[in-house]
Amino acid sequence: MESTIALIGFGEAGSTFAKAAGWESAALAFDINPARRKAMEEAGVVVCATAEDALSDADIVLSLVTADSALPAAEDYASLLKAGAIWCDMNSVAPDTKRAAAKAIEAAGGRYVDVAVLAPVNPARMNVPLLISGAHAVEAEARLQAAGFAKTRVVGDQIGRASAIKMIRSVMVKGIEALTAEMMLAATRAGVVDEVLSSLDASEKSQSWFERAEYNVERMTTHGLRRAAEMEESAKTLESLGVEPVMTSGTVKRQREQAGKTIVFKHERTKVA
Repeated sequence: MESTIALIGFGEAGSTFAKAAGWESAALAFDINPARRKAMEEAGVVVCATAEDALSDADIVLSLVTADSALPAAEDYASLLKAGAIWCDMNSVAPDTKRAAAKAIEAAGGRYVDVAVLAPVNPARMNVPLLISGAHAVEAEARLQAAGFAKTRVVGDQIGRASAIKMIRSVMVKGIEALTAEMMLAATRAGVVDEVLSSLDASEKSQSWFERAEYNVERMTTHGLRRAAEMEESAKTLESLGVEPVMTSGTVKRQREQAGKTIVFKHERTKVA
């Protein structure tokens, strides 16, 4: 099943997928940031000056923008889609946000599909797990598989179901990162890093906390702003379910504050810079 693919947003995810799949001229790309043009050229995709140029002939669209741009992108570009085009919303946003985006896309004659990306795109690339939901999920899955995505699963015909799984899962994944940073800040200032990590190792042996602490903190330093935006959507998800997002709101703050910063702590086994 050959499809003309349009990429709306060409950040880490878009560039990674395009290079890994080797779409080249089969994919058209647009990003509001002109600095992304170089990455598009390196990936060999068709560089589009406007969203209309990218969308007018596309059969399937991968929306890969920032969380706060997911709904505006759907609303702003819905009218540019050709009739019947599938809009795969792969952004990390709350179910209600995706349902609002779906209304805009479908009102304009497009077909909206909720896609949840369950792991970092690097190093997984085309093996990144995708959950898909919505009335057009089955066809979308076939087209995504034909495009090279190897791990896809349809989880229902309701818009928001895939994103609910992702957002609720993120409460744990990103929450652990935030708690790790908070723990390491305190342990460093108290001068008890080795003792704290050794104590954790003694109670849980699946992975050394010397390794886990380094990994969790690095994730926040590199991706804190993007993850904070995602966790705001997780908070909305919990609120829509009647659950007060006490820890999740704290995770938003910690992820945002930690972005771009390093925690330098010393211990005998390794170093985190």
